Amino acid sequence: MAGIYLHIPFCKKACHYCDFHFTTSLKDKEVLLQAMHDEIRLQKNFLEGEKIDTIYFGGGTPSVVGADEIQRLIDTISSLHPVSSETEITLETNPDDLESRAVNELRHTQVNRFSIGVQSFFEEDLIWMNRAHNAAQAEASIKRVQDAGFENITSDLIYGYPLLKDHKWKGNIQKMIELQVPHISAYSMTVEQRTALAHFIKSGKQPAMNEQQSAEQFIILMESLAENGFEHYEISNFAQPGFYSQHNANYWKGVSYLGLGPSAHSFNGRQRQWNIANNSKYIKGILEGLIPAETEILTKEDQFNEYIMTSLRTIWGTDLLFIEKEFGSDFKNFLVEPLAEFKEKGWVSVSDNKVILTKEGKLFADHIASELFISAEQ
Repeated sequence: MAGIYLHIPFCKKACHYCDFHFTTSLKDKEVLLQAMHDEIRLQKNFLEGEKIDTIYFGGGTPSVVGADEIQRLIDTISSLHPVSSETEITLETNPDDLESRAVNELRHTQVNRFSIGVQSFFEEDLIWMNRAHNAAQAEASIKRVQDAGFENITSDLIYGYPLLKDHKWKGNIQKMIELQVPHISAYSMTVEQRTALAHFIKSGKQPAMNEQQSAEQFIILMESLAENGFEHYEISNFAQPGFYSQHNANYWKGVSYLGLGPSAHSFNGRQRQWNIANNSKYIKGILEGLIPAETEILTKEDQFNEYIMTSLRTIWGTDLLFIEKEFGSDFKNFLVEPLAEFKEKGWVSVSDNKVILTKEGKLFADHIASELFISAEQ
């Protein structure tokens, strides 16, 4: 099984915190989409004929292009890869793109899952983020998609920024619960270089993010959603039973995926590949019959670190027997000392050869993973 990710690099507005590759100009939309069709053909052998379990349209904001354009990309994929009616096909959307006409048009495509970028239900927060939608659209878009018969929905929330006091954060979570959204992805606000938010903080126009606030609001999130039947199956993702994101779950399980479009990444277990993050150069390369990408062959240590990084974030944890089988006893033995330290701190549990983060350990997930990484010199 394998997945396909398509990066649609267009947005109506530039969110102040976003560092993904995108443009607010649609002038090259048609030629870029045609280049993506051509890349699908150029990359047809990357997944070596594996069954396609998931297709994910990300960005950018894929919902700024038409439903017919989305379906044509699906059709091109289906002409070259084994895609079935069971394939999970997710479309990332902004609430302002989900008006009645657009939702009705999407009903005639193979899209069967929506990822709606709500971020907050508070108007002042959306303005602060420079989001394209307003609070009323945030709620209405979810209801509209549900009324159209789509049940498999996820919505994003952001926490840990200065405007978000705890009572507002609890309100955002409660609104998601009331709207019966079965999957919630929640991310701590991070300040990336070369973003407007980074500039505002550096120039003193905005305060820096508060790590203590983020930690406390993450705990509120975990407790609130657990009380309402959500399963915390990955650090940033919570779902009602039966509503896990198959695409993202496969990523954390190390399943192969092909990335299409400018800046998209691909992985097949042995190598990583990433397309150039420049629309014009991407189009030029594709027109010349070339894949405008760089490739990295993963060493055994790279593959081990990749497994640690992804598996440790999940409800399934890191499998020590798998490590011994795939990488050897030396790699497994390397983990003994640091795992003993983290277990003593109460950050991990080790049972039946599975290493799983505790509730407290999830606050230190990145640190724990980095301490378990191995280098070629070790």
